[in-house]
Amino acid sequence: MISELRERAEELLRDLAGPQAVLRPDQWTAIEALVEGRHRVLLVQRTGFGKSAVYFVATALLREEGAGPTVIVSPLLALMRNQVEAAARAGIRAATINSANLDEWGQIEASILAGEVDVLLVSPERLNNPDFRDRVLPTLAATCGLLVVDEAHCISDWGHDFRPDYRRIATFLAGLREGVPVLATTATANERVSADVAEQLTASHDGTSPHVTVLRGSLDRDSLRLGALRLPGTTDRLAWLGEHLASLPGSGIVYTLTVAATEEVAAYLRSCGYEVAAYSGKTDQAERLAAEEALLQNKVKALVATSALGMGYDKPDLGFVVHLGAPSSPIAYYQQVGRAGRAVDNADVLLLPGPEDEAIWRYFASVSFPAADQVNVVLAALGDSGTPLSTQALEAKTDLRRTRLELLLKVLDVDGAVRRVKGGWVATGQPWEYDAERYGRVAAARETEQQAMRDYAALTSCRMEFLRHQLDDPDAVPCGRCDGCTGSWYPVEISPAARAQAATFLGKPGVELEPRKLWPGGPAKGKIAEQAESGRAVGRLSDLGWGPRLRELLQADAEIPDDVFAAAVGVLKGWGWAERPVGVISIPSRTRPRLVSSLARRLATVGRLADLGELRRIGGGPPGAYADANSAHRLGAVYGAFEAPPIEIAGPVLLIDDYLDSGWTMTVAARELRLAGAPAVLPLVLGLVG
Repeated sequence: MISELRERAEELLRDLAGPQAVLRPDQWTAIEALVEGRHRVLLVQRTGFGKSAVYFVATALLREEGAGPTVIVSPLLALMRNQVEAAARAGIRAATINSANLDEWGQIEASILAGEVDVLLVSPERLNNPDFRDRVLPTLAATCGLLVVDEAHCISDWGHDFRPDYRRIATFLAGLREGVPVLATTATANERVSADVAEQLTASHDGTSPHVTVLRGSLDRDSLRLGALRLPGTTDRLAWLGEHLASLPGSGIVYTLTVAATEEVAAYLRSCGYEVAAYSGKTDQAERLAAEEALLQNKVKALVATSALGMGYDKPDLGFVVHLGAPSSPIAYYQQVGRAGRAVDNADVLLLPGPEDEAIWRYFASVSFPAADQVNVVLAALGDSGTPLSTQALEAKTDLRRTRLELLLKVLDVDGAVRRVKGGWVATGQPWEYDAERYGRVAAARETEQQAMRDYAALTSCRMEFLRHQLDDPDAVPCGRCDGCTGSWYPVEISPAARAQAATFLGKPGVELEPRKLWPGGPAKGKIAEQAESGRAVGRLSDLGWGPRLRELLQADAEIPDDVFAAAVGVLKGWGWAERPVGVISIPSRTRPRLVSSLARRLATVGRLADLGELRRIGGGPPGAYADANSAHRLGAVYGAFEAPPIEIAGPVLLIDDYLDSGWTMTVAARELRLAGAPAVLPLVLGLVG
């Protein structure tokens, strides 16, 4: 006999998902545990299972019993927007507090106190905003009727997408009243991550460890048809995509590993006649919203995106996911391909791995955890200050780049060694030890995941079974749909015309370089009076086209090869400058002197430019000094390092170097040339980092 509670739950589900909707067994088990038992539940279920239905139905039932509002900690604004819209369809009043709606906070907080909000969605970062943490969070914890942690694998540093801000949820848990139910949901957690998340869900105000019910279901996705196509090079991969994207069903996502690749691949696909848009964490917020909506409405064939378009983006009829480059983890890969085929019978998923993938994996692994010496420098700077220091002020006192410094501060904050307050950061004085053993174990786990991804790309057996095993799904069996089970379902041919078009696109050199306009502090502050003009690079080191060739070239020092020199000449021909340069000078390189000087010398000959030789080095740090440091320290390593000869020519000077990273070497050198009489300086480098 069905209980009254279940009948009411089924009725609410139909309001939410349509008249044919029926609760799955684990959905009901979770709802019953939350509403009747007031338990803590970890729900590990595949994408499309209906995890959001669990917390919306539980919210409605708890609110009918007089419970306070549900608080959902959610990682992305895209997810928040989708959740607010879904809640409204079920008559649930939802609101969100995030960085994009600061002017609405006061009204939302008043609505919460008035009982007019059933669900409040907040980002994990918001939990440690000083004003929110000290003024709003205690009220939320005291009145909360249900706490939901979405994408809960982010809590665990064993997970593929660990986010330190998620660790602050333990503070929220500890502030909850006794008997407040908690639900954590994820589609991408193996047994190790599940155990870690479940352990962290046991935090409580009285030091007890509430029981956590873990519900793990089958992770099969019977709508997905998986495949992997290994092609000999970047030209072939791009050519295949341009030729065969139209044959993939509906609209979808083309994932790349870097921001630069999103722009490059999107530009190529547009040149092939496709309606596509680039999407990354660096895309303007308004443009991101427009791109998301265009994909939802099938107005574009694809978004070319980084993993920034991942968790939380909900397009049930997404027809395909293609990866141009492999993620470093099969669990991350499963999470991303899970965007497809949620409300359609068939969706295609294809991996096109590339030789540059592993270099990108190594880079992201290198910035995952702070080094012990970096931590000590930051703690010492905060301890010596006596007053709060802003992130910018700390950046000037350390040799860390902003992104690494922010990650380090988050880790220290979660561990209790520092605290964010109004005006910046302070040291708490609590003892803190660098957990090298744990970080080492996590690094080893990452290596294992990378090997699994190599194995997946080379697999000849069932791909879905492999991914399910990686997620510790005990019911994993061959799917009968993938290329390992049935053979290649995708075309493997590339026409000569498509290959030629891709080769031409990738072979076109030229990237614009914007000059630095402000000194960062350290040896110089304020506006840069003697700026360079807009410059050019032959290509980005991360480009799909020129990137591999330039990375190979920069591995050693040799005369400029003919193909790269021809590309540099091509860049000059297409520059479109207001005034043609009349002279050329190079930056004295201590690692690639032959490469840089030969490029400058040949350009002077071919372009009939005055050969001004090279700047004279009179100081500066050793080669590569502060390569991973912030701008102020990198400037300090080159400021005052060069001396320019008197410039007595009446026209712009072309300034040559091998590559540009932070841009401070070029900025300082251009300043010296301007002070020496150059009316304008036009930077030209072979490679651009980034």
